[in-house]
Amino acid sequence: MRVLVVAEQLRRSVPGGVGTYAHGLLTGLAATGAGDVSVHASRSPGRDDPLSGYGFPVRASPLPARGLTRAWDIGLIGAPGGFDVVHSVSQAFPSPRRRGGRGHRPRLTVMVHDLSWRWVPEAFPPRGRRWHEATLARAVARAAALVTPSEEAAASLRKEGAARVEVVPEGCDHLPPPDQGGADRLLTALGVAGPFLLSVGTQEPRKNLSRVVEAYGRARTRLPEPWPLVVVGPPGWGPDLPPSPGVVRAGRVDAAVLAALYGRARCLVYVPLVEGFGLPPVEGMAHGAPVVASPMPSTGGAALEVDPVDVAAVAEAIVAAAADEEVRRGLVAAGAERAARLTWEACARRHLELWRSLC
Repeated sequence: MRVLVVAEQLRRSVPGGVGTYAHGLLTGLAATGAGDVSVHASRSPGRDDPLSGYGFPVRASPLPARGLTRAWDIGLIGAPGGFDVVHSVSQAFPSPRRRGGRGHRPRLTVMVHDLSWRWVPEAFPPRGRRWHEATLARAVARAAALVTPSEEAAASLRKEGAARVEVVPEGCDHLPPPDQGGADRLLTALGVAGPFLLSVGTQEPRKNLSRVVEAYGRARTRLPEPWPLVVVGPPGWGPDLPPSPGVVRAGRVDAAVLAALYGRARCLVYVPLVEGFGLPPVEGMAHGAPVVASPMPSTGGAALEVDPVDVAAVAEAIVAAAADEEVRRGLVAAGAERAARLTWEACARRHLELWRSLC
């Protein structure tokens, strides 16, 4: 079985959660010893192509990223030939080609992370909603199977008429060992000394960071000390957060530094309006952070769950997770158990089972 993984998301300057899935899947496939896998993406950025680091051959297009994905959308270019399965890590995908222009057509599988553009349409620009609708319709029509990390998304996809939908949980063991020295330098530069709270997310409406900041403001005076809230994540398309006492913007940080921050935080606060899976909470759990989260598939009941639009409830949860030692111990233990079950190798094996069944 020859498999082509379309991992264009890894060419983006901010790969996001989709990029984390692509990285985790390729790492997991390498760990399984799956040898007949190739990777497809847009034009290589140069001699040191990060896609080559997974140990699989890279079939790079001569087109740049924007031109390639546009050509896929309108059907001008298909996937490279000679494969039994073509798997796309997102809704940006090429149509498979028949071998030699005739005969066997590869089986297409597409990862649909969620339908959040429908669930919270106000959090997406009109152009983004139109693109997601168009690519979903194309995926339903052409894919032999859709993959998704949650039962909620799977139920929606089945209603769309998808031929087959497989629920495959993602992994959380993708971060490198913590860089404690790097975390020291970052916190010193930010003026953070001692305990702190942590929030992680791109600045966009769906991530709900404005309510996190408001809830933190209510909780701050009830903490043993006015511990700061460190907000990690790149800027997005949403409005910037206004200045607020105790809130420190760290911007984008290296993965190893993020791992160290998770391990040091009094708690992680991650309460998006909707989430297809939710990687930051289980990343935090894997590194020992008590987690406050809105309901999402990844956490499996191991977080202190809150309604993301109820600022008072989020504030109460912050105080409990950050300052109540009994609550903290329970969350840390439950989080460690949950994180241990979510590995990228297990995720990759589920993909391989699906692909073999289609062939």
